[in-house]
Amino acid sequence: MSILLPHIPAIGWPTRRTGARWLFCASVVAVLVALPFGGLLVQAIQGSPGLWVHLISSILPVALADTLVLLCGVGIVTTAIGTAMAWLVTAHAFPGRRIVEWALLLPLAVPTYIIAYAYLDILHPIGPVQGAVRWILGYSSPRQFRLPDVRSMTGCILLLGFVLYPYVYIPVRAMFLTQSANLVDAARMLGVPRRAIFWNVALPLARPAVAVGVSLALMETLNDVGAAEFLGVRTLTVSIYTTWITRSDLPGAAQIALSLLLIVVVLVALERWARRRQRYSGDARRHRELEPRPVRGLRGAALLILCLIPILIGFAAPAFYLIVEASKRVRYAGLSPRLVDEAVSTISLATIATAVTVLFGVVIAYTNRLRPGAVSSWSYRLATMGYAAPGTVVAIGVLIVLATADRLVDQTAIDWFGISTGLLFIGSGAALIYAYATRFLAISAGSIDAGLARIPVSLDQASRSLGQSPTGTLRHVHLPLSKAAITAAGLLVFVDCVKELPATLLLRPLNIETFATHLYGEAARGTYEEASIAALAILLIGMVPVILLSRIGRSGH
Repeated sequence: MSILLPHIPAIGWPTRRTGARWLFCASVVAVLVALPFGGLLVQAIQGSPGLWVHLISSILPVALADTLVLLCGVGIVTTAIGTAMAWLVTAHAFPGRRIVEWALLLPLAVPTYIIAYAYLDILHPIGPVQGAVRWILGYSSPRQFRLPDVRSMTGCILLLGFVLYPYVYIPVRAMFLTQSANLVDAARMLGVPRRAIFWNVALPLARPAVAVGVSLALMETLNDVGAAEFLGVRTLTVSIYTTWITRSDLPGAAQIALSLLLIVVVLVALERWARRRQRYSGDARRHRELEPRPVRGLRGAALLILCLIPILIGFAAPAFYLIVEASKRVRYAGLSPRLVDEAVSTISLATIATAVTVLFGVVIAYTNRLRPGAVSSWSYRLATMGYAAPGTVVAIGVLIVLATADRLVDQTAIDWFGISTGLLFIGSGAALIYAYATRFLAISAGSIDAGLARIPVSLDQASRSLGQSPTGTLRHVHLPLSKAAITAAGLLVFVDCVKELPATLLLRPLNIETFATHLYGEAARGTYEEASIAALAILLIGMVPVILLSRIGRSGH
């Protein structure tokens, strides 16, 4: 007797035809992300030779010198604070450690331009800090005594360092937590003193994490335009903005942006070079996590105070200032009708950009899983290159591409229908959404790719054996199982869109203000009270990823 089995289609995972449409879509997304950088290069080349001579002689030397000094200073400060805090909360058990362990993440919620905005008023010669110092010393006038002006390179380095150190703290703390205690025990058996364990064992093993964290902090430094301009530091990013907006010189701005992009490439190359020979492996069967050493009494209190200093400077002081100023503004003048419009604009633009970015992230991440190979790998790399570029660079590239598209559409509409479409893309906010998606696609694709990687391939094969297409497999298998990763990606992208200042300043439609641009305009005019509510709103929204990171940190610990 023979048994007739139903025909089961071949799984073929993957085959030449499997996911061809997904591969095409991923390639299109990668091209869309790469187009602004190509447009930037074309525009820079088209600039007159005399323009390069002018830039090299009058603008680039000062801007390049300030940028390099700022990068070196911020790199040193973030490395020192982030590494020290990570070691203190990992290797020592002191009263309050559990609280400061996650509270050290709070400065991530403060955009760089907000901390500059807050401290310009807090440390003003007639502000509360200098007034209190003069009262203690017995002086009555700023002419008798005043602290050094915060509008300086030193002030910019310190403020950016105290708000960006979590980029180093997070990966270094994770590295310290995963280091085996056996290595520390072996070092002590070889005669290494307890105080030298950090320098001779822990820090050398954490160098790859330090390199990654510092590179991220420096990328954020390069992206900053508000803090540097408020504090009187003329970086390349500020020069791009002033060259474009003040002088209406797009080719010149494109050439400066190209120079800034080269610095980004050098930073990425240096980060990879620093980790080229760093390898670490441990025996999972004998792995034992490093146990923190109990510290009590005055030493424990000293460690707690030491950990509270970055939290105070990087988050608590500016947050308290914003709360006080916002309450004053509401008490005496109420909520401005402008804030409602700005809230609608901010949330609408960020929501649309988040939806587009998450959709593109799903396409890139799923294609990379569905059709692993050279094409999908390069599509992933191209699609995620925007996060390494400052917002001003992305904005100029997007403007060049969409301005060309606007001209083509307008001319076609005139030729065919006799009507002019005007600035269809740039005037509608599409340019800003395009810039957001280009800039933050790496966050979306990376988070979703990590979520998909946790799903066994056997589920894909089972779904295909039951007759599901690649799209059906995504809909019925991957999306339900990776909801947490997709949600986290959406939240992170949304918050970054709300906080993004350079691209928003340069590409927002006419008569449209967001919280970030409102804050920038008021701070530039020195009317701090008017912008306090917008700044506080940005700060509260920025706390969303901090809460997520703290939950991840506790679960991982």
